[in-house]
Amino acid sequence: MTRTSSRWRRVVALVAAVLATATTAGAARAAAGTGAPPPMANGFGLTQVEPAVGGPTDFYLTVTTPEVTGRHHIKIILPSGYYDDPTRRYPVLYFLHGSPDDPVQQNYPALTMSHSMITVIPDGGARGWYANWLDQNTRLGAQNWENFHLQQVIPFIDANLRTVAAKKARAVAGVSMGGFGALHYAQDHPELFGQTASLSGDIDLSADSMDLRLAVVASLIDAQGALCGSSSGFCGDPANDPYKPGVDSDALFGSPYPVFNVDWRWNAADPSQHMDRLAGVGVSIYVGNGRGVPTDLEFWLEGASKHVKDRMDALGMSYHYVDYGDGSGWGTQCNGGHNAGCWEQDLRDLIPRLERAFAS
Repeated sequence: MTRTSSRWRRVVALVAAVLATATTAGAARAAAGTGAPPPMANGFGLTQVEPAVGGPTDFYLTVTTPEVTGRHHIKIILPSGYYDDPTRRYPVLYFLHGSPDDPVQQNYPALTMSHSMITVIPDGGARGWYANWLDQNTRLGAQNWENFHLQQVIPFIDANLRTVAAKKARAVAGVSMGGFGALHYAQDHPELFGQTASLSGDIDLSADSMDLRLAVVASLIDAQGALCGSSSGFCGDPANDPYKPGVDSDALFGSPYPVFNVDWRWNAADPSQHMDRLAGVGVSIYVGNGRGVPTDLEFWLEGASKHVKDRMDALGMSYHYVDYGDGSGWGTQCNGGHNAGCWEQDLRDLIPRLERAFAS
C-alpha cells in the first residue's frame, strides 16, 4: 500500500510538471501571437517593476534586486524560430556591455542573426565593473554586480526560457569593461561557462598596465566630472554625467596603488594573471591598434591583449586571437578604434564560432 501511494505521488508530480511545461509553452506561444514578449516570472531575488518592452523575440525587462541599488534592464534576444518548437532548448550567450552603456543600447545586428542560441544582456552599470565591490557603503548603495548576474540572472533565465542549463551550452562575452567582466566571470566560475570572449576588453589590470587600472579608477572617482567641471568649463551637461557621483578610489578592489602589495585585490581580480583558471574553457580575444593614436583607448588595450596572449602561450593554452590592427581588413565599418563598428565585425566572427562550439 505504501509503495503504491509513493508511486502515485510520483506519477502526479510528473503529470504536474508536464502540465506546467505545457502551460508555460502555451503562454509563450500566445504572447508571440500578440506580438508581445513572453511572460517571465519573478524569482531568484529579481522583481520586475515595469512591463516588458519590445516584441516576442527582442525585448527588455526592468528589474530590481537587493544585490545592486536601483532599477536595471535585462535585454533578451530569442532566435526567430523560438516559438516554432516548444520542446527545443537553446544555449545562451551572456553579452556584457561596456562603460557607461546600458543593455537597451546594445543594438548590434550580429546579435540578432543567430537561429540557434539565446542572447541575454544584463545591466552592468555605468562603472559596475562586473564585480562585488569591496565597499558596499558608498553613495551608490549596494554594488554586488557579480552576485546579481551569476546568482540571479542566470537561474532566472534558465527558469523562464527554454535553455540548456549547462556549462557546455553557456558563453560569456563582452566589450571593453564587459570584456573584463567576461574573463573575470569565467575565471571565477569556470563551471558555469564553456566559452568566454573579450572584445577590446580591459583584461590586464596588473601594474604592467597601470594606465588601464587608472582608467578604472577614473570612472570610480568621476575624473571626467572633476576635469570638465573645472574653470575651463564642463564638457557637457552635468546632469548627464554617467559617473556621477564619484566614490573613493578604493571602493571597487581596495587600494589601486602597487606599494607593499596593498593592491592585492586588484591582482586577484586581474584576468591576465589567472589565465590558468580557464583550462577547459574556450577563449577568444579581439582587439585593434587604435591606428597607433594614444588618445584612442584601443591603443592601450592592444598591449593588454598581447600580455594575455603571452600568458596563454606560456601556459600552452589553445585560443582564438584576432588583432585586426587598423581595421582595414576587418569588415567595412572598422577603423581599428574603440568603437561599435569594430565590435560588430568581432561579433560576426564570434557568433558562428560559438554556434559551432555549442553544436559540437
